[in-house]
Parts: sequence; C-alpha cells; structure tokens
Amino acid sequence: MCGIAAVLLFPEQRSVEIWEEIKENFKNNLIANEERGQDAVGVAVVQKDGWIDLEKEPLRPTDFIKTNKFSSIMSMVRSETTLILGHTRKPTKGTTTDPQNNHPVQAGSVFGVHNGVVNNDDELFAGCACQRQGEVDSEIIFRMIEQVSLTSETEEYINQVIEQLKKMDGKITFLSTDLRKPSQLFVMKHYNPLSIHYHKEWNALIFSSRYAFLRKTFGPDVVTEIIPSEKLLLYDAELIPEYGIQAIIEKDL
Repeated sequence: MCGIAAVLLFPEQRSVEIWEEIKENFKNNLIANEERGQDAVGVAVVQKDGWIDLEKEPLRPTDFIKTNKFSSIMSMVRSETTLILGHTRKPTKGTTTDPQNNHPVQAGSVFGVHNGVVNNDDELFAGCACQRQGEVDSEIIFRMIEQVSLTSETEEYINQVIEQLKKMDGKITFLSTDLRKPSQLFVMKHYNPLSIHYHKEWNALIFSSRYAFLRKTFGPDVVTEIIPSEKLLLYDAELIPEYGIQAIIEKDL
C-alpha cells in the first residue's frame, strides 16, 4: 500500500495567492497520504519543456515537508509547470535506503508513481531489452512503457502501451509521464484507489489515493467513478481548459 498525490496543471501565469493555494494543497495531499506509506517520500516537478526536478528521501512525509529539499523543489512550481507528482511509500520490494527503489521512479524519459505490486516483475525484466536499476517491482511498469516508440500516432502508441501493461500481473494503479511529451499524463487504476478533482479556477486536476482528503477539501464535486478500473486514461495539461475532468483518450485494457 502506497499513496499518490499529484496535480496536473495547465501551464499559465497565476496570481501569487493561487500558486500558494496550489502548493499548500499538494503539501496537504502528500501528508494525507502518509497513512498509506511512511517509509519514503518523493516529489517531481515537470515543466512543459520536459525539464524535471526530483527529490526522494527515506522519510515520513510530515518530516520531509520540513526540509530544505522540499522547499527547494516546491519553489520550482511556476507558470511553465505541467505536473507535480508525489508519492508516499510502504515498501513491498526493495530497500528505501536505495533511492532507485523510491518513487517517482525513472526509466529513461519516463517517470511515474505506483500504488500496488507487480508479481511477475523478475520474469518481465528477464524477457525485455531493458536495464534494471533498482529492486522495486514498480520499475518494470515504466521500463515497459519506455520501450514503446513515440513515433506512432497517439492511438497506436496507446495501444502499444496497453499491450505492454497486459503482460503484468498484480495490483497496478499508477500515474506516469514521458518527458518527450511532458504535458501528457497516463493514469491507470487497477484494484487500488485513486480519485480526482477538477479545479476550474486553478485550471488543474488534483489526484489522490485519499478520497477523504479531496472530499474534505473540495466537497461533493470530488468523483471516484471518473477514473474507472481496467482502463488506461490519457490526460493532457495543455487541454485542461477544453476537457476539464475528462481524459482525452480512454482505452480498455
């Protein structure tokens, strides 16, 4: 069991007050997910040009948010930001003292967070042409996505990603982005919880493993059904004003 906290942002200028609201909400989201994972925490901030800042520590979220590293990475949230990606970890495989095992996990240009367990990760690593950097089972999700060529049309690209995901056995709820397409976010919910809220004033989508946190913060507008199980959803930060809470593409697994 782990926790996911994330904000997908339409890249634009905002007032100082709104930026502070967004960052405070993300911090509280991370803290709310501490009960799902207390052994390690990580945050990535992605810009629309593909630049990423990343911090991971084997700390409780309530301790991490007091550090200079957390303050530093949150200072990178600005008008060009498309994604703030956070994770709280309860280990199933791989020590938290090795940063490669903590989330967000990097696989080349692909970064992601995972809540669940992949049962056949060793088998899949043995059969794929990809190098394993850590011990954590989650790494195989993002390595397999990394193997898919971005040269295909979007629909075909997603179909190929789905074929990779179908090879995996386990509980797989994840968010991932590819820095070659930094405005896009893959979302998949398989057995483990994930909820979403569309904040129109912020031009943002807020994701959390803790429905109770989103409901307490935003009220009855928070939905769980919009992220259905057994589907791969693609969101795009650049299209939030047009699509709102809806994914731009939704595919059955």
